[in-house]
Amino acid sequence: MIADEKKDGKDKGKTGEPVSLHEGTAANNLHKKEKKSRRAVWIDEETLEYETELKTLQIELMKLQLHIKAEGMRVLAIFEGRDAAGKGGTIKRITEFLNPRTTRVVALSKPSDTEVTQWYFQRYVSHLPAAGELVLFDRSWYNRAMVEPVMGFCTDEQHKRFLKDVPLFEQMLVKDGMILFKFYFSVSKEEQARRFEGRKTDLLKQYKLSPVDSLAQQHWDQYSVKKFQMLNESNRSISPWTIVRSDNKKKARVNCMKHLLANIDYPEKIAEEQLKTDPKIVISGIDEIQHMEEHLFKPVLLRG
Repeated sequence: MIADEKKDGKDKGKTGEPVSLHEGTAANNLHKKEKKSRRAVWIDEETLEYETELKTLQIELMKLQLHIKAEGMRVLAIFEGRDAAGKGGTIKRITEFLNPRTTRVVALSKPSDTEVTQWYFQRYVSHLPAAGELVLFDRSWYNRAMVEPVMGFCTDEQHKRFLKDVPLFEQMLVKDGMILFKFYFSVSKEEQARRFEGRKTDLLKQYKLSPVDSLAQQHWDQYSVKKFQMLNESNRSISPWTIVRSDNKKKARVNCMKHLLANIDYPEKIAEEQLKTDPKIVISGIDEIQHMEEHLFKPVLLRG
């Protein structure tokens, strides 16, 4: 691959240190011809394959968006998982080339004093998709299933009531015609710790740091218990969970996108084989429940 040399003449490669290329650079420059203003860059085959496949899937998402708008569909995708599981990075790749007029990302901060007094689902309802919209929730009402009870932000009674109410709430949405996807990104304890350390030294990722991060590892087992309860109570045939193993961020991203695209029909769709997910990456909610039942008393064997 030939990459364009920096116009300012700075040769950052002379130090021998690896240079991080912007995602897509490898695929976009693959067939460029050699000339004096360019220099060769070695790229892993895996990176090149990922960027090529990602571009294909992003084009498919653009086709899907046009279909959603034309048919007046309402599509909601919920992204849940532990801190540093890769939810935000996946959302970013999904929305990167979509029209922001009909695609929205919802990432709510903690509830205000007024919102705390409202029906729990109330502050989320106003963000649900209208006709022709694709909406992605970067965390959702499922905060009350894991983060809030573990961190003491809700009472046991509120937590239990939520687990009983949420299947009915989602049933109402789906029966009203909304297409609902629920993704849970599953990261290992070791990989989560590694990503937390990376955030401390990467200036571009420090906005992700929060006081909760330092407690995520400490409360790992408590989160596992709440995850098990959440899946048992809210994994329904009308609104099932899809588990995405996310220790490998790139594989998690493309497989999540494939699952989304494979489950909605739209014109000029690519071959079914190209949207087939990796069974080691994408797991059904029922299979994850079974896995957790088998290893609940062996926390070290549980997935994140």
